[in-house]
Amino acid sequence: MDSQAFKSLISKLHPLERAVLPALKKEQELSAIVQASGLQEIEVMRALQWLENKALLKIFTEKKKMVFLDNNGQKYKAEGLPERKLLLVLNEEFREAQSAFNQANIKEEEKNICIGTLKKKAALLISKEGNKLLLKITPQGKNLLKKEFLEEIFLKKNFPLELETIKDEDKFALDELKQRKNFIKIEEEKKLTIQLTEDGKKLLSVNLEGEVLNRLTKDLLKSGKWKNKQFRAYDVEINVPKIYRGKKHFDNEALEYIKKIWLEMGFREMNGNYVQSAFWDLDALFVPQDHPAREMQDTFYLPGKAKLPPLWEKIKEIHENGGKTGSRGWGYKFSKEEAEKILLRTHTTVLSARTLQGLKRDDLPAKFFAVGKVFRNEALDWKHLFEFYQVEGIVVDPKANLKHLKGYLTEFYQKMGFEKVRMRPGHFPYTEPSLEVEVFHPLKKEWIELGGAGIFRPEVVQPLLGFDCPVLAWGQGMGRIIVDYWKIQDIRELYKNDLKQLREIKTWLK
Repeated sequence: MDSQAFKSLISKLHPLERAVLPALKKEQELSAIVQASGLQEIEVMRALQWLENKALLKIFTEKKKMVFLDNNGQKYKAEGLPERKLLLVLNEEFREAQSAFNQANIKEEEKNICIGTLKKKAALLISKEGNKLLLKITPQGKNLLKKEFLEEIFLKKNFPLELETIKDEDKFALDELKQRKNFIKIEEEKKLTIQLTEDGKKLLSVNLEGEVLNRLTKDLLKSGKWKNKQFRAYDVEINVPKIYRGKKHFDNEALEYIKKIWLEMGFREMNGNYVQSAFWDLDALFVPQDHPAREMQDTFYLPGKAKLPPLWEKIKEIHENGGKTGSRGWGYKFSKEEAEKILLRTHTTVLSARTLQGLKRDDLPAKFFAVGKVFRNEALDWKHLFEFYQVEGIVVDPKANLKHLKGYLTEFYQKMGFEKVRMRPGHFPYTEPSLEVEVFHPLKKEWIELGGAGIFRPEVVQPLLGFDCPVLAWGQGMGRIIVDYWKIQDIRELYKNDLKQLREIKTWLK
């Protein structure tokens, strides 16, 4: 470092750095530096890190595990182990255990550990006489009384001990004592040592005494005292903590963008409750009452019973014989009790059904969309959630056809970043024809299915709208649409609210 750069460096030193540097002439270990500088440990650490950033020193961290005596360990080190006390009052004749415990002053919580430990050492025989427990010492126990237990030898050591320095003959005692409550605790300690660089050593010869101010205050300006003060130079190149601005959850950003697309295409938004009746969620959409999706394993049912609108009788007729739609229906007896069940909506298509029921001929043509949560009784894993957002839409227009449906969805997905969109035949209970919508993934180089679409069947439209009219409809899973933008492999990451992820994830800028 040349002399000019060195002078510049000195002018930028913080008061904490100036206070710590003299201590580094003699001390290298953190606790000694703290004591020598008279600063708090956190202030010393801060100063050392700043000096390391300036390449004036290097900080070395040594981690080691230390063995400490906990509360009971300290107690028995002073008083002696209870198993030795018990062994001392036993003899070669069986005697009542409680009497021995009382004589040895063994507490209730110590009884089991005494018996267990002495049995392991083959120092104790146990017998029973009715409900009484009897104890006596063995010849091995007598031999043990002549010398110290391994645990007693271990307890005499000066704690704390470095775990790695404990010899093999002591490891048995350590393992035994670790099994006892509040006896041994093992904690990791960090030891910091400092090594000055050549520039750091050179700085020690500089006189850093004297007051150096960090900021210019209005009092200094008004009094004129600033003229005789030494100020610390600003270091515009120093690393500063990154400040994270407040922002919306990235999932909400995607939601708003999707809503913006449909609004710009002339659609109106539909809203509704999460809790619906089976009638609106399933029956009104011509889903048969024996459909597998209505079982508990696919649907979250809630306690209670819904009040059905008068429309339910028309829906009943449609299910049983097709009514006046020209359909034969499903050909079974419709259950009002099944329709009255309450559930968490399984799709946002329930909003389309309710919207259709409120429209008149004068309202047409009309276009609606919804972006809302739906609930499925799914096993939670990397690609399945039990609650997720669905993108729903309907177009009610006497002149609408399948080409229009393809046009709307193609435009939507292209604005979502997928250039190639295709549709293939599918099947849904409430649409005919039905389509599966797929997009071509530019990185994976494969077609990915993202949702279903089609034209509502007359069995859905006529009872809800009051007359037959083409109704284009679609329901797309939002999670599958957006996870690739953030390179998320596990769909659960959309909602885990990890603070680091929320701060660092890129903004939705489609």
